Amino acid sequence: MNQWIAIGALGLVGVGLPVGMMVASALLRPTVPEQGKTTPYESGEVPTGTAHVQFNIQYYMVALLFVIFDVETVLIFPWTLIYRSALEGGASLVETLVPMLVFIGVLVVGLVWAWRNGAVKWVKSPRASRRKTERQS
Repeated sequence: MNQWIAIGALGLVGVGLPVGMMVASALLRPTVPEQGKTTPYESGEVPTGTAHVQFNIQYYMVALLFVIFDVETVLIFPWTLIYRSALEGGASLVETLVPMLVFIGVLVVGLVWAWRNGAVKWVKSPRASRRKTERQS
């Protein structure tokens, strides 16, 4: 039962300390309202236009694909470390290699699907294509 008391005390300290610091900060800090603190950027520059900017969806697609293939690397690395020891431990080549090949196959199918749907094809801006035609002329 003493272990649970220690875990509960650790949880209480883990939650109570940050909350206590935020409450102390809110009570002790000076509140000086000024126009510069209400702007989106406290750089002294006056913002122009709206804060909402529409980004190309391609940025999000590339970011998602990066996350997927970055996680793939994180999952393949431990497998490469235990591959030799698994074979030395008596596991067959099929037992160790097939699951990783299936995993890589699923990722290749996903990459082919993304490629065919144009997810990795970068869209060029009209200004860039205009410059290219001007250089060719």
